[in-house]
Amino acid sequence: MGIKRLRRAWAAAPPALALLFATGCTSTPSAGAEPTVAPSTSTSTSVTVARVCAKPAAGPAKAPAGAVTVDPAKAGDLAAKTKSSPPHTTFWLRPGKHRLDPDRYAQVVPKEGDRYLGAPGAVLDGGKKNQYAFGGTARDVTIRYLTVQGFVAPHDEGVVNHDSADGWVIEHATIQHNSGAGLMAGARQRVRASCLRGNGQYGMNAYKGRGRVSGLVVEGNEIAGNNTGDWERRRTGCGCTGGVKFWAVDGADVRGNWVHDNHGAGLWADTNNNDFRIEDNVLEANDGAALIYETSYNAVIRNNTIRRNNWVEGRKAADRGDTFPFATVYLSESGGEPRVRARTDRIDISRNVLEDNWSGITLWENADRFCNSPANTSSGDCTLLVRDTDRCARPAIATAPLYADCRWKTQRVDIHHNRFVLDTSVVKCAAKCGRMAVLANYGTYPDWSPYQGERVAEAITRKQHNRWHDNVYVGPWTFVAHDPSQELDSAQWQGPPYRQDIGSIFRAGDGG
Repeated sequence: MGIKRLRRAWAAAPPALALLFATGCTSTPSAGAEPTVAPSTSTSTSVTVARVCAKPAAGPAKAPAGAVTVDPAKAGDLAAKTKSSPPHTTFWLRPGKHRLDPDRYAQVVPKEGDRYLGAPGAVLDGGKKNQYAFGGTARDVTIRYLTVQGFVAPHDEGVVNHDSADGWVIEHATIQHNSGAGLMAGARQRVRASCLRGNGQYGMNAYKGRGRVSGLVVEGNEIAGNNTGDWERRRTGCGCTGGVKFWAVDGADVRGNWVHDNHGAGLWADTNNNDFRIEDNVLEANDGAALIYETSYNAVIRNNTIRRNNWVEGRKAADRGDTFPFATVYLSESGGEPRVRARTDRIDISRNVLEDNWSGITLWENADRFCNSPANTSSGDCTLLVRDTDRCARPAIATAPLYADCRWKTQRVDIHHNRFVLDTSVVKCAAKCGRMAVLANYGTYPDWSPYQGERVAEAITRKQHNRWHDNVYVGPWTFVAHDPSQELDSAQWQGPPYRQDIGSIFRAGDGG
């Protein structure tokens, strides 16, 4: 897709409180995609975990009235009957393993309004031969109670809704053990109560080749153990892994999901996303950050339980001596922007519990990354405020309004009424694992950049309305401001010139 990850390494860049109460977590993260135990619980939250994969909901045992019955004994029966039936047909897949014709492109191409219902035990299996299960541009297709597995989609492509058609509904489905992404997304897509696990790259890739994905709902799913292909190792810095990746999505509700044990980030919104509500999720034991919000706008992140994330990637960075504050919630060039229409004009991070993760929240800007800069890893993209990339050039970029509008800015971030718990004996770390940060690098590149020197570091730290307040900290937390060399204790963080975390409570020592 030509969109590459911003490397987070520093050398590469990158009154009374109504609070929640948490207990220290003593379990260790599982490396497997299919944990045998339910997630740990605490008294900190009323979030209900979406335990979908272990016991998926059963579909209808008999064909609904008027449905076309699909026979698993006939290879290609599903695709053939779809082709010969009119739009708005309901298909009922009998119990058993259904296969397509052996050609790698022998996918099902639904018509508008088609519905696919799996009987108990119905599986559509690609046999490691077919690339795609369902494709085409038909709108308003529904897939329920069906397991889809064994397809071999190429890198950055998906198995279900391969062509990102609009209005699809995926409910009570199990999409597992495929290459590429288990699922793509179109506008107005609903993904509910489904199991997205063990896929080679993503559980879902919310990407549309033309236009933006809007009105996306991801609710009550279990998203586990994805990126089995370990793509970040195969393509260093590709930014192409995670439980779910969102690209240029305008309006998304991500709520009530259990996102765990993914080999990389849990949720990752990358490049010109806007208007997200990420609420009531459990994000735990992901190898990388629980949540990355990158070069994007306007979001509400609240009432989430976030625990035991980033142990693998955070420890790896510490072991190699990297001083960058690798975080569990990572905002990179992302902030509130009133001129971009959304349900909020800021990024609000509130009433979350972050427990025994590798560090907390990092707000970051790469001074060298802006629209039309060779250092912009979102290749070819400009901000939502400047549609014409070529405008971001000298001499105009050095003056208003382009000086401000050619940058994705980490601004108007409000972090409040959260609980941050760190027990270093659980995380098994001696340093670099309990940090909050707001910082930027020293601008040097390209030679015509108007953002050289400490301009961006000064702006993100003191001028862009980024604010922590009314939080509770338990454990040995430290704070990084301006640049990685400025590591502060809580008194320095609260004092001048930073004046952060006014009204917050600090309890030193480990445990909760």
